[in-house]
Amino acid sequence: MIDQLKFNLDGLIPAVIVDADNGEVLMMAWMNAESLRRTMETGKCTYWSRSRREFWVKGETSGHTQAVKRIRVDCDLDTLLIDVEQVGAACHDNYRSCFYRDMTPDGLQVNSEPISD
Repeated sequence: MIDQLKFNLDGLIPAVIVDADNGEVLMMAWMNAESLRRTMETGKCTYWSRSRREFWVKGETSGHTQAVKRIRVDCDLDTLLIDVEQVGAACHDNYRSCFYRDMTPDGLQVNSEPISD
């Protein structure tokens, strides 16, 4: 089934991560075939870091984990939508969602509060 997906020229596919309970978009990350396989096997979101050129499991160091509830594929087979149970912040800036800023005529405005530890 993974071989049916359309990965880009770098062998990657975008994964949009959403909260399984309320549909909130939490983050976007990249996966390759192996990270998707690992995600499906373990039930823990595993991504491919383009900058570090290595796999990373969400929450492995922070404790802010993502348990996979459902993986969907778009009609073009080139984007994943993954429903997760998010524990803690999805964003490395310590916000629930990576999309914590709005673009406004006055510039970027923070639209939520960081999660306190």
